[in-house]
Amino acid sequence: MKHVTIDRQLPLKHQPKTGHNRWHPDVPPIVEVDEGEEVALDTRDAADGHLGPKSTEADFATLATGAIHPLTGPVLVKGARPGDLLEVEFVEITPQRWAFSAILPGLGFLRDIMTTPFLVHWELANGWATSRQIPRVRIPGAPFMGVSGVAPSRAQLEAWTRREGELLGRGGLVFPPDADGAVPASGPIAAHGLRTLPPRENGGNFDVKQLTKGARLLLPVAVDGALFSTGDAHYAQGDGEVCVTAVEMAATCVVRFRVQRGEAERRGIRWPRFSCSDYFADPRWAAPQRFIATMGMPVDDNGVNQG
Repeated sequence: MKHVTIDRQLPLKHQPKTGHNRWHPDVPPIVEVDEGEEVALDTRDAADGHLGPKSTEADFATLATGAIHPLTGPVLVKGARPGDLLEVEFVEITPQRWAFSAILPGLGFLRDIMTTPFLVHWELANGWATSRQIPRVRIPGAPFMGVSGVAPSRAQLEAWTRREGELLGRGGLVFPPDADGAVPASGPIAAHGLRTLPPRENGGNFDVKQLTKGARLLLPVAVDGALFSTGDAHYAQGDGEVCVTAVEMAATCVVRFRVQRGEAERRGIRWPRFSCSDYFADPRWAAPQRFIATMGMPVDDNGVNQG
């Protein structure tokens, strides 16, 4: 099995031949595989290794947001052509032993309650995440890749840039092309490559927690070879990344590809799809037998209805 290895002590910019952090059709592949062949991809965490076991909240201030998300790839799948549907099977997702979660002021679901930075260090072992910052709590592991996608075509790149520029003009939240922190660091990819932060038709940062081991992701192919990349692994996550981060980790992801020839064009599939043939997580934790719950209402402590 082919294995793309990385040095996680170094950021992606110091190992540019192992990945990228912008979507662009000109990003060169780092490995080629045949249909049905497995490949192992070492991946960095979403913060590109900026945080570690000894980090504190003070390290948030120097986080290079332009480096998010470091992806491993692209993988060229031989025989894949525009109009095909690329089936990506997640064969294995192996966590590293440390992960983090973060609360950043002004961001996420708890922004009106958590008004100061908060960093959680997780220890990952025996299927559980535990932390000294959140004592007497353990989180069951259900590892998945937060970002997965294929390269856009040149026409898609131009159309999506225009579409997101229009949204920005209407006051929407957009991360336009920006060379700061880009890998590759120069040329058209840095200047015009799309940020990885939003999901798009090619895949991207959809943070679908059901894409665990055994799941299959279907991506419409737009360029020869598909050019698949992945990163931003999560050890666990709720329904949506409501506090901006999940249990963020580095991982090794093993994937296998199947090409459904002409199926995206024939069936008019423009967006990613996915399937699972079994529970995506241990059913004891996905749907516990015993639980206690409270109900949330959009009324704050002052009695003001917020929604």
